[in-house]
Amino acid sequence: MILSVIKAIDILQQFSIDRPQMSLADISEATTHPKTTLRTILATLESQGYVVRVNGMYALGSAVIGLSQSAWVNVEIRDRAAPGLRELADAVGESVYLTVPDGNRLLYIYAIESSHRLEARSAIGDHAYYHSTAVGKAFLASISSEQRDHILGETGLPRRTPNTIVERAAFEREMDVTRERGYSIDRSENEPATYCLGAPLRGSGGTIVASCSISGNESEVVDERREELAKHLIAAGDLISKRLGYVPSRVRVQIDR
Repeated sequence: MILSVIKAIDILQQFSIDRPQMSLADISEATTHPKTTLRTILATLESQGYVVRVNGMYALGSAVIGLSQSAWVNVEIRDRAAPGLRELADAVGESVYLTVPDGNRLLYIYAIESSHRLEARSAIGDHAYYHSTAVGKAFLASISSEQRDHILGETGLPRRTPNTIVERAAFEREMDVTRERGYSIDRSENEPATYCLGAPLRGSGGTIVASCSISGNESEVVDERREELAKHLIAAGDLISKRLGYVPSRVRVQIDR
């Protein structure tokens, strides 16, 4: 554990509706941390907008609001998407995942994991690269080239497995095929023996707000069963997008459930 981070969290947790402003002495008394230590941490928090000084007192800054709003948005997306994802998981018998963008990575916020998943722990809370996952490829293929350049300029195309696409020209060709096809494919490019299909999820105005995937440990997911699974995935993606506020110009795939 990083003690300075724990102390910073401890400081932020002292503020409340009943105590919106605190002096350095108040914070020191509440946290039992010495003032010299607190000054350094508070200066760092202030530089990032997490605390502000008002008439010699400290208060929470606007950056905290941004974090809480992001957390609420993620919960709202998860709750609206969950019924459609459960239907999808029941229909295909494989693991199903929901991710949202979180900086230069994707964050897994919901999962329905089949008994075939190799890892015992849940993926919820994990971060993943865009370029090596089906959820990430689906997202990247749906945004502008400028946005894609920004993300990949920050992360590069690190090799995750021998199958990872690490050359930019080849990756852009993959993006073209993904857009034309309507869904993405991960051929064990992020984890060995893990095969996935991914689709973007749109909100109001057509903005990409999340992505979902079907994942299995057998290559049939991207081979023999691909067309069948893709139909279910696209139908689920359209349904969830509608629940998120997107009004499509046409229904691409209709699946009787």
